[in-house]
Amino acid sequence: MAPHLLGNGRAEFASATPLRTNCVPPPIDHLSNRHGIMTMAVRFHSARRHDLIVIASLALAPAIGLGIARFAYALVLPDMRADLGWTYADAGWMNTTNAAGYLLGALLAARSSARFGAFRAVVAGAWACILALLLCAFFRHPLPLNVARLLAGTGGGLTFVSGGVLAVRVAQRNPERSAFMLGLFYAGPGLGILLSGIAVPAILYRSGPESWATAWAALAILSVPLAIGLLAARGENIVTSSVAREQPRYKSMLWLLPGYAVFGAGYIAYMTFMIAWVQNSGGSAGFQALFWCTIGLATIASPWLYAAILKRFRHGNAFAILTGITAIGAALPLLSEGVPPLLTSAAVFGSAFFSVVASTTAFVRRNYRPEQWAAAIGMLTIFFGIGQMLGPIATGFINDLMENLAGGLWTSALLLFVAMLLAKLQRDQSFGP
Repeated sequence: MAPHLLGNGRAEFASATPLRTNCVPPPIDHLSNRHGIMTMAVRFHSARRHDLIVIASLALAPAIGLGIARFAYALVLPDMRADLGWTYADAGWMNTTNAAGYLLGALLAARSSARFGAFRAVVAGAWACILALLLCAFFRHPLPLNVARLLAGTGGGLTFVSGGVLAVRVAQRNPERSAFMLGLFYAGPGLGILLSGIAVPAILYRSGPESWATAWAALAILSVPLAIGLLAARGENIVTSSVAREQPRYKSMLWLLPGYAVFGAGYIAYMTFMIAWVQNSGGSAGFQALFWCTIGLATIASPWLYAAILKRFRHGNAFAILTGITAIGAALPLLSEGVPPLLTSAAVFGSAFFSVVASTTAFVRRNYRPEQWAAAIGMLTIFFGIGQMLGPIATGFINDLMENLAGGLWTSALLLFVAMLLAKLQRDQSFGP
C-alpha cells in the first residue's frame, strides 16, 4: 500500500476496504460520555438532596419561634389563668404582646439580614426565643411576663421572615419542586406544636396545676437541639439588600393585604383559646396532648397535601381555598360536640393554616421581581402582624363579655370566612387589573 500525503502533511495508507461512515464511536468515547452523564446526574441529585436538607434545617427556626415560643402558650394558658387570676382579656393580651413582638421582629429582619446575613438573623431569633421561654419560667408578674412574650415574638419574627427569605431562594434553585419546598419550610411550626403537645400536658398532669413554670423551662430545653440543628443551613448566610431598587406596587395586593390581616386575627384566636375549650369540655391531659399533637402532625403533612394547590391556583384562589379549609376546621367544634369533631377540627385546621402563609409567598413570587420579594413579603407581614395583635385581645374581651369561650371561637371562624371572601377578589398582575 502506497502512502498518500494529506493536506496537513500527514501520511495515510490507502486501504482496499472502503471507509465506513456509519461506524459506532469507539468504546472509550462511549464510556466517557456515559460517565459524564452519570456524574452530572449524581451532582444534580446531590445538590437537590442538599437543598432539601437546608430547607428542613431552616424549618427548625419556625418550629422554635412559632410552634413552641408562640403556640405552646395555649397549652399553659389554662393553668396560668387559674393560678394568676387572669381574665380572658388578660390571657389574650399576652398573645397580643407576642404578636406585637413578631411584627417588630419582622420589621427588623430586613435590616438584620442586610447587615449580618439572613442566616445569622435566623439564629439570633431562635436563641432570643429560648431566652424568652426561660424568662417565662422565672416570673409571675404580668409586666416581666409581657416582656418575655414580646421578646419571644421578636425572635419569632426574625426567624420566620429571614428564614422565609432563605427558603424562597433555595426553592428558586429547584423550580420543579419549589411549591413543595416552600410548603416544607412553612410546615416547620408543626414540629414545634407536636413536641410541645407531647411535653407540656404530661408535665402539667404529673406536677400539678401550678407547674406551668416547669413547663416553660422544659420548652426552653426542648428548643436547644432544634437551634443547634440550624447549623446545617449555615452555608446559606446571604447578605440581602435592605431596600429594593424599585418598590413594589402594593396596590397589586389590594385585597390580599386586608385578607391576610383578617386571617391573622382569626387563626390566632383559635390557637390561643382552643385548648381552654378542650379543657372546659372535659378533655383530660391525655386528650389535650392528642388534640395538640394532631394539629402538629397535620401541619407537618401539609406540604404533601397542598403543594398542588400552591402550584396550580393563581390569583388569590390558593389563599382563599386554604383559608376556607382553615375556617371549616375552626368551626367544627362549635357545630358538633364530642371527640370526633374535636380531632377532625385539629386535623383540618392544622393541615391548612400554615399553607395559607405559604400561599402568600407563592403569590409574591409570581407577581414581583426577586429584588422586590423582601419588601412585598414585609408589607404582607405588617398586615398579618396587625391582625395577630388585634385577634387575641378582641376575642378575649368577647369571651369575658359572654362569659364563655364560644363567642370568641365563633368570631375566629367568622373572621376566617371573611378573609377567604376578600382573597377571592385578588387578581394576579399578569391576569387581572
